[in-house]
Amino acid sequence: MICQECNERPATFHFTKVINGEKTEVHICEHCAKENSELFMFNSSSGFSLNNLLTGLLNMEHGFAKAEEQNVFKTESVPQCDRCKMTFQDFKKSGRFGCSNCYPTFKNYITPILRRVHGGNTEHSGKIPKRIGGDIHIRKNIEDLKEKIRSLISQEEFEQAALVRDEIRSLEKKLSSSDEEGF
Repeated sequence: MICQECNERPATFHFTKVINGEKTEVHICEHCAKENSELFMFNSSSGFSLNNLLTGLLNMEHGFAKAEEQNVFKTESVPQCDRCKMTFQDFKKSGRFGCSNCYPTFKNYITPILRRVHGGNTEHSGKIPKRIGGDIHIRKNIEDLKEKIRSLISQEEFEQAALVRDEIRSLEKKLSSSDEEGF
């Protein structure tokens, strides 16, 4: 898709605005988005940022921040990252973690938020290089098929489940043969 502003570069920003039931879509490139930042809320003076969005979601998930601040006698322990000493309250204010250890430390707090934002998916699978990710692709395929077989069994689709089981066995055999070859 080409940018609607300059009609030259590929559009990388896609906006949908709905006002009174009327839907308007805008597709622009990064260059035009920066030039027209006041129109598309990219500048910091507009007050819009992903950090602000995340902070707002955190406040919605855990009640309103002011209500929490008023509870002076709260005895519940506040989780804190062992490595960078960031607390969950610090994270809620900044919208950013201090280090990679913060993710497992605050997992119980952020999982419901991620589930809501990402439509139920809370695990990041990432991309796998096509040329060197052969075994990884096979293992991911096996995991997907195992999930499918669980679903089929719960729906009592035993014939389909047997076919999926055979496919899993075939992939596992392929995987073990590639391990023996040293790849």
